[in-house]
Amino acid sequence: MKLNLIKKIMFVATLLLMLVSCKEEEKTVEKVIEKPKVLAQKLTPVVVNQPENTTAPEGMVWVSGATFLQGAVPQDQMAMDHEKPAIEVAVDGFFMDVTEVTNAQFAKFVKETGYMTTSERKIDWEEMKKQVPEGTPKPHDSILQPGSLTFKKTKSSVANLYDFSQWWKWTIGASWQHPNGPESSIKGKDMYPVVQVSFEDAMAYCEWAGKRLPTEAEWELAARAGNYSTTYFWGDDANLLKEQANTWEGEFPVANTKVDGFELRAPVKTYAANAYGLYDMAGNVWEWTSDWYNTNYYKDAAGQNQVRQNPKGAGTPYTENNPYAKEKIIKGGSFLCSASYCASYRVSAKMGSSTDSSLEHTGFRTVTSVDMLK
Repeated sequence: MKLNLIKKIMFVATLLLMLVSCKEEEKTVEKVIEKPKVLAQKLTPVVVNQPENTTAPEGMVWVSGATFLQGAVPQDQMAMDHEKPAIEVAVDGFFMDVTEVTNAQFAKFVKETGYMTTSERKIDWEEMKKQVPEGTPKPHDSILQPGSLTFKKTKSSVANLYDFSQWWKWTIGASWQHPNGPESSIKGKDMYPVVQVSFEDAMAYCEWAGKRLPTEAEWELAARAGNYSTTYFWGDDANLLKEQANTWEGEFPVANTKVDGFELRAPVKTYAANAYGLYDMAGNVWEWTSDWYNTNYYKDAAGQNQVRQNPKGAGTPYTENNPYAKEKIIKGGSFLCSASYCASYRVSAKMGSSTDSSLEHTGFRTVTSVDMLK
């Protein structure tokens, strides 16, 4: 597809106005900034240990509750403003999927329900134009076809890493069954994480499975696995990255040396689990959470000077460089993350993604609270 068409569809489509740039570019937006509504609750004792009368659901492990500092640690030199300052939170224990939801698990859900993902549906321009600047012209019908964003390496070095249209393209026919485009397939990849799923798709799966998405605080608690003061879930040594996570090795987005064994997605459980037995809490694919993405949330929450109990994040979404989109937080980074591009394999790292967006490096995992057990 020609670059001008890519930029056009990326300009009008919410899912293309989003997250793939891991570094924030400062922009001036003429918009009144609404302070997020931060949910304050009276503190009660944190549920730390798994209740004696409960059994972990199949494929899940217990994540111990704790009071800890959510957000960037002091020594993290790559932390972004939306990760700071760290806020004190108290989070009850819960059960979490050991791995990201796999192709096999999502296929079972689709088979039993007949569900059609957002990337497989006809594009509704009337709905889409509500999320772009007024007066945006409608693209040609040949472009407004079901599909999603796919990654393509560049042939030479990229000077401007903010211009993600250089390595992302709108691909008609891309979906969870064809994550890299219509010619690709998930056949033989049952144990790979499902991707090209939107927040809406993840929520539909959760409803079917009787589970839910984690909050950002729960996700960080799980990733840290009792290690509350380090940049990465394994510690502070970035040299261990290739052994711990599937990320981009080499010059992004030109060449991946595959030092960690993979260029794109890897099967779940390929890399070592954290102390709780959770796999891929760094790299491989981004994971949806239930929290709204609001760039001011941490600052406003910290200003209230109180411990937040089981926080559900900001009450309203707000993104400084994309005020038209309503975005949810994604965590963990992906196979495209590198020190030069995003380094989002750090525990506190996050990005925002619009709820109808799907990409080939975004999936999810689910959690279950004790009160949700049957």
